[in-house]
Amino acid sequence: MPVFSQHMHSVFNPSRRSRNPLARALSLVVGIALVGVLLVFGLVVASVLLFGGAVVLALRQWNRRNKPAPAAARAQSSDVIEGEFVVLQQRRHATH
Repeated sequence: MPVFSQHMHSVFNPSRRSRNPLARALSLVVGIALVGVLLVFGLVVASVLLFGGAVVLALRQWNRRNKPAPAAARAQSSDVIEGEFVVLQQRRHATH
């Protein structure tokens, strides 16, 4: 088992800030500029996605309105569901 000393030093010093006020101000400006660039990039990506989605939806609606409906679809009522059904024989009742 390793023996730990009472006087162990931390490898990662949390307060490694420079004491030079010019270096601190420069790092602050660089940090704010980086956050601003990331914010603008995110807004550009979001606006491109929103605009692209709106264009796709508009094109889909345009194509639906201009495409003539098939004759079978026009003849049927929208309340009627048509299909083939198979009746299954249940030998014993299911417990719910």
